Amino acid sequence: MNAARLPDALNEVTSWHDQVLQWLERIYASPSLYKWSLSNPVTRWITKRRTQQIFDLMSGFVYSQVLLGCVRLDLFRMLQLRPLDLQQISLKTKLPEEALQRLLLSAVSVGLLEYRSRQRFGLGALGVPMAIHPGIGAMVEHNHLLYQDMQDPLAFLNNAWRGGMAEYWPYAHDAQAAERVAQDKFSRYSDLMASSQEFVVQEILGAYFFDEHRCVLDVGAGKGRFASELALHAKHLDLKLFDLPPVLELAKATFESKGLLDRLSLCPGNFLHDALPQGADLVTLVRVAHDHPDDVVQQLLRKIYEALPVGGTLLLAEPMARTYSQSADGPTQTDAYFHFYLLAMGAGRLRTPEALMLMMSEAGFARVELVPNNMPIHAQILLGRKSKCLP
Repeated sequence: MNAARLPDALNEVTSWHDQVLQWLERIYASPSLYKWSLSNPVTRWITKRRTQQIFDLMSGFVYSQVLLGCVRLDLFRMLQLRPLDLQQISLKTKLPEEALQRLLLSAVSVGLLEYRSRQRFGLGALGVPMAIHPGIGAMVEHNHLLYQDMQDPLAFLNNAWRGGMAEYWPYAHDAQAAERVAQDKFSRYSDLMASSQEFVVQEILGAYFFDEHRCVLDVGAGKGRFASELALHAKHLDLKLFDLPPVLELAKATFESKGLLDRLSLCPGNFLHDALPQGADLVTLVRVAHDHPDDVVQQLLRKIYEALPVGGTLLLAEPMARTYSQSADGPTQTDAYFHFYLLAMGAGRLRTPEALMLMMSEAGFARVELVPNNMPIHAQILLGRKSKCLP
């Protein structure tokens, strides 16, 4: 096919595809088809499944509040010890039995709890990870701010940075906040990120071998949760941490508690204004890029490139949007969560791996690749190499 005709051909294919979808929409909207699909055992399950999906979208907020109620009552750790009946739970939580029963039955219906013998309640399949991973509960509690901000979704979209989420991390959208925000706000957000980072850390450590590296610079290190786990995982590595001065004080305490101070170098600074320290052959950027707009990320990627020696590597890991090339079903429901969460937090955005790979390439990195990992919902991992010095 002539290259000049390629766009026209693509438009023709797209138009044909749209026409088919519109035809299917008209069929789906037919009341007679709905009645027929319910009476037909072959198609009944499809109709019932779609009806349930729509109901779940409508009632999803209730499900999240059931989860939040269980977290606030500490039910998961309570029932991890032993199953309890309604009266026993009521005495422990100081909630009246009639109201508490509704919460417990709702938690059973969504898989958080399950029935046990003698009318007792125990942990369900989804309640077990809530009991053993405190970081999940911390994020559930934190998300309450997001739900408050989104009570009116259109008002939120028109002014997303005026709610509780934006106040939680003010320097996401205020370049001068670092100079005036109180220490407790840095600590609050850093604590949350550290407690919720366990799954991301395990994905990185399980997907990438660090044997070829000798020194790692972790940019946006927070409390040092990832860097300290990396130090324990790869004992030959020296670690440099770059973050705002009050945040690095928290990271220093983390390394000290694990007996790792002798392998640590603190590099205070603000990557919006300061150059990054040199000397590391691997730079890690873990859950940082998605917190910032494109121009800031592009500037940061260029600074990382300049800080690395020839042959040095950038490892970027964070939640990323799923694309049709990655999944037969295309984007997942987790994308919807991150799109709104990152908007509420500041100027960040959820990007596809392809978008981030392009940004890395534009910063100078070569051999940019997506590293396969077992649980992409927690994070996906990109690598880029510095092949030469840019002018």
